[in-house]
Amino acid sequence: MTTPRRHFILTATFAAATLLTGCDKSGDGKAGGQPVLRIGFFPNITHVPALVGYDETNKKGAAGWFESRTGAKIEWYSFNAGPSAIEALLTGSIDATYVGPNPVINGYTRTKGADIRVLAGAACGGAGLVIHKGAGLKVPADFRGKKIATPQLGGTQDVAARAWLIAGGLTITQRGGDANVIPTENPDQLDLFKRGDLDAVWTAEPWVSRLELDAGAELLVNQKDVLTTVVATSVKAFASKGELLKKFLAAHEELTKKLVAEPDWAKPAVSGALKKATSKAIPEALLDHAWPRLTFSTEVQLSDFTSIQRDAKSAGLLPEEADLSKLFIK
Repeated sequence: MTTPRRHFILTATFAAATLLTGCDKSGDGKAGGQPVLRIGFFPNITHVPALVGYDETNKKGAAGWFESRTGAKIEWYSFNAGPSAIEALLTGSIDATYVGPNPVINGYTRTKGADIRVLAGAACGGAGLVIHKGAGLKVPADFRGKKIATPQLGGTQDVAARAWLIAGGLTITQRGGDANVIPTENPDQLDLFKRGDLDAVWTAEPWVSRLELDAGAELLVNQKDVLTTVVATSVKAFASKGELLKKFLAAHEELTKKLVAEPDWAKPAVSGALKKATSKAIPEALLDHAWPRLTFSTEVQLSDFTSIQRDAKSAGLLPEEADLSKLFIK
């Protein structure tokens, strides 16, 4: 496990997730005597390690990347955005999840530091704000009266959008203000943007590239160095499955190194996983367009979370700033 550089609103229930492998029917965390790890992820390119693992599970079963290194049966659950994934952690429906840092902080704060822990980093970059070409939008003040979509209220991109607008002098509330930030699921953003019902979208890859290539969008804000994805667990899950989660983390770290060294090995798996999870293939050109915007690393710093927590507080999505000293698994 790496040491520090370890690079809101929870209303969704576990029903929002899609189970993409067989279920553990016994209720004791084992399938036919075999240990089970239930892992959350998003069908986004910012979750490449999870997508590769999910693809290997589907194609190789027990010989998959995480299965062969943990000895566990891996069940994958797909979420649209972070708040619903964190809710699933808090209710014990999953054991760990790939997720953005904002929902992690919200879950940690909600439980007063008693639950939600970060195991490792996963990705930086791959998110940003896109606008219509020629719209004349350049700075936050230009967005007065405009509609900006984000994947989910309290998610990492949602907080980033609100904090950016507020830092630029606008007043933003959950339901309006000087600009209207509208939580909209990623698959719906493209059609709404094409129809002109949205002025801008703040989202993550591959949706940023989809908007650019399929809707002629222009990237205004590129979050290339911002922490995008981490691996998180709950205190309860780590207490009951700590050794398994440590093996999962070691496999995640090994996989991350391979992703960096061999991107051409990983891309077909990512494409296959996205097709399986969303029923839609991702064009090779789209994947190649999005990939360079991402940096894969297991490192993550406490300072990343301190900054993000400050943004969430300024956006009115966090009631108070918490002591983050217990956020990382020691």
